[in-house]
Amino acid sequence: MKTPATPNDWENPALPGRNRLAPRAFFTPYPDETSARTFDHTASPWFKLLNGNWKFHLAPTPTEAPVTFADTTGWADIPVPSCWQMHGYGHPHYTNVQFPFPVDPPRVPTENPTGTYVRDFSIGKDWDGMQIRLRFDGVDSAFHVWINGKEIGFSKGSRLPSEFDITKHVRAGNNQIAVRVVQWSDGSYMEDQDMWWLSGIFRDVCLIAMPATHIADIHVHAPADGKLKVNTTLAGKTDGCKVTTKLLDHTGRIVKPQPPRLWSAEDPYLYTLLVTLKDAADNVLEVVPQRVGFRTVEIKGDRFLVNGVAIKLKGVNRHETHPDLGRVIPLEAMVKDLLLMKQHNINAIRTSHYPNDPRFYDLCDYYGFYLIDECDLETHGFCYFENWAGNPTADPAWETACVDRMERMVSRDRNHPCIVLWSLGNEAHFGCNHIAMATRARALDPSRPIHYEGDYDLKTADVFSQMYTHVNNVITIGHGTDEEIIKKLNAKGTGYDGKPFVMCEYAHAMGNGPGGLLEYWDAIYNSDRLMGGFIWEWCDHGIRQHTADGREFFAYGGDFGDLPNDGNFVCDGLVFPDRQPSPGLTEYKKVIEPVKVEKVGDQFRIINRYDFISLDHLHLSWTVTVAGQVVQAGAIKLSAIPARKSKLVAIPFDKPVAPGCLTLSFTLASDTAWAKCGHEVAWAQFELPVKVAALPAQIVPPVAFNDAGNFIEVTGQNFQFKFDKVRAVIAGWKHAGVALLRTPPRLNLWRATTDNDRAGWGPSQYGKMWRDAKLDLLQHRTDGVIGEQLDANTVRITAKTRVAPPVTAMGFECEYIYTITGAGEIKIEVHGIPHGALPAALPRLGLQFALPEAFDQVQWFGRGPGEAYRDTKQAQRFGLWKATVDELYTPYIYPQENGNRTDVSWVRFADIRGRGICCAGLPNFSAHWFTTMDLENARHATDLVKRDFITVSLDHQHNGIGTASCGPGPWDWHLLKPEEFRFSVCMQPVCP
Repeated sequence: MKTPATPNDWENPALPGRNRLAPRAFFTPYPDETSARTFDHTASPWFKLLNGNWKFHLAPTPTEAPVTFADTTGWADIPVPSCWQMHGYGHPHYTNVQFPFPVDPPRVPTENPTGTYVRDFSIGKDWDGMQIRLRFDGVDSAFHVWINGKEIGFSKGSRLPSEFDITKHVRAGNNQIAVRVVQWSDGSYMEDQDMWWLSGIFRDVCLIAMPATHIADIHVHAPADGKLKVNTTLAGKTDGCKVTTKLLDHTGRIVKPQPPRLWSAEDPYLYTLLVTLKDAADNVLEVVPQRVGFRTVEIKGDRFLVNGVAIKLKGVNRHETHPDLGRVIPLEAMVKDLLLMKQHNINAIRTSHYPNDPRFYDLCDYYGFYLIDECDLETHGFCYFENWAGNPTADPAWETACVDRMERMVSRDRNHPCIVLWSLGNEAHFGCNHIAMATRARALDPSRPIHYEGDYDLKTADVFSQMYTHVNNVITIGHGTDEEIIKKLNAKGTGYDGKPFVMCEYAHAMGNGPGGLLEYWDAIYNSDRLMGGFIWEWCDHGIRQHTADGREFFAYGGDFGDLPNDGNFVCDGLVFPDRQPSPGLTEYKKVIEPVKVEKVGDQFRIINRYDFISLDHLHLSWTVTVAGQVVQAGAIKLSAIPARKSKLVAIPFDKPVAPGCLTLSFTLASDTAWAKCGHEVAWAQFELPVKVAALPAQIVPPVAFNDAGNFIEVTGQNFQFKFDKVRAVIAGWKHAGVALLRTPPRLNLWRATTDNDRAGWGPSQYGKMWRDAKLDLLQHRTDGVIGEQLDANTVRITAKTRVAPPVTAMGFECEYIYTITGAGEIKIEVHGIPHGALPAALPRLGLQFALPEAFDQVQWFGRGPGEAYRDTKQAQRFGLWKATVDELYTPYIYPQENGNRTDVSWVRFADIRGRGICCAGLPNFSAHWFTTMDLENARHATDLVKRDFITVSLDHQHNGIGTASCGPGPWDWHLLKPEEFRFSVCMQPVCP
């Protein structure tokens, strides 16, 4: 590797910045207490935001960028903050691991798009004599800055703040700022973070004036014992100056908290700290406010403790992504994310994989979240080289660059109570620079443990962390000895049983899924060594686009001509790009709900799974339903059930006269900061079985039977049935003159592959396995059909078939038995025996057919109202549900299997007049305006064209969903194995 004798600033890892001020806590100074207590930066006369329209020029290389800025005639306007690709300059580019440029660190391509930003700003004479700072909260990837034509500094570290002292370069009145941003720098090798590559000034830019003598930094330590420590760094002429502090409670009253009200994610109580700097004459020079939450984070043995309690982290990984703005996240979008998380019982966030916008931490302090604050460091693309050759984290020449990033993050964020762990970054292997980073972090803040998943041998991390751990391994880690854990994981380190364990990523939420969450959390709750985990990830990163005819879709890798790319792997969140919750988020809310209920005889044990608070804030209501209809209802007052305790409660309901269901609902008893009174936090359901006398036999009208030629015909009162003996399928079925079927029921094994089916690790590559077996090309051979009239009102048709794919010798020998009665009912019994080397698991097993398009009104009894599969069904409660075919559809960004309802007793499809068909006996159904192959072949929702019929699948079983898009496949007990099977379904016409 050759480097220039004098390297470019953007290709010099020894130069993380030039003329940059020392990193500090994020705060704004105020002239008095009144304005300081607002915590509103704009309330300070010493703060000026430089956001807005700037003049913009994009050059193909740094060499061709403008060198003077006096004349911007012909330049475009661009908003700051923004990402220039989102405004038509170049295009977004997505890669997961691979670098989108040749790997030759620290060199970057000559073709290095360079954006130049220019704007004027004015300052008043009231800032004379003050230090004036220019602050950038985020610029991707590296930048130089000029004030009034004078170059004043340079910085890297895209998601980290940069401050410059521009006092000597500005004047009262009008001034000009120019910023030159390069798309690629040596820093890009450390910012390979599984997201869109986007460039520009994407966070706030501001001016901050500080008195000539001022507080340069504040470090607040607020442990649970209430012994508050405030360390300040002063700048300027400090002789005779003094610093005073004042602590206020939420009412504004001055307090000395002994003991304090502790901060936690469940009770995020914040005090206001006012730090005042006075001169020798006792004049107030400035007031700096800080929110303070008293809490202690520590590790004792193998337990991770907050305020002495081994908490559970019910977390998500959150990238900063917006469907229209890219990396720019407005404050209201941050609030929306956090409200959704709180409303879905999430209490923890990993800032994957970089420090977030500084305002985000204020919100997390306020709403109550535990954060892993992660350094802006990922070098994943080096994994393609033997032993990660060239990796910056293992090269001493890059130590300054690595440590600089850690120092700036910790210095900025260490006053936030929400942060409980520092992370050294993500997927950057492990090297000497990680140790240097951890050393620096501990020096700056010894009060928090260090996390780094890549420290497989536990050389410096304080917690043991893994990604996508199989649930069986989680159980071993939670209870095993060091020897057992090392053997199970094939690990090389020691001391695994002596550290807390966290899954920094698990349950990859790509498309339909994640499956198997219940088993994870059963294991996590069963061991204090297990801290919990962070689902990958919070949000799909799709970018909103429109087709030529105006239809909206969300773009992913490759949709902008970006090569190389990693496709829709960027869409793997619990919410869609527009923040609409996916079924996966609903499932997660249920699995991690903070109240569990168990039936104990005639009573119910209510278990409080909060770590700190009682259940006083919740209201318990109950209903008894029979056949989906509420027949009893009531409410009881929840007496105090302390955190992590339980209590037996009697629910005063009368046993119903028919089989029913008891539902308990726990809702907020009053408004909170994150939800209104009545918001449901948790729920539980219990079957109420009742023995019911058999119904008297119905009088069944007679049928006429005709077996002639290639067809069998059965005619009854108001219905006609026709069976094709050649193809062994129903050829026609009418009731009251209305055709009930468009295509006949046939055995179906194929589902439109999900993201979890299509990917997969090792034996979990089910989609490939199924395609190799040609299960999407099944052929049906008729081996014989026999029709017989059993009595005056019953006909039976037995069909022998072989259902098999081409090319191979595998398949199923099947027998269908159709029983048609004079009541118009058809019972279909299916028996199958496997032959040959079938795949280890099948996609699905059931019947598929098509209905007339008018039958789009759907009603069912079973789990609902939402999508559910065998390993994703906990959030769906039993009841009587209604939906249209449109409403059954889940709009995954990449079309795939979706919309299944499970544990269903019966389902009815009807037109708006109530005419249609009812099916009972198979526990799963789905209905779509698209065929299975339509879904299989589409790449975006806009590729799907609505058919003039409804494709219905009635399934005996589905293969589990799992998380194999990046992680384990379905647990063994959720696999649909190719075994002998029997199932049946009853189909009957319905009319108003």
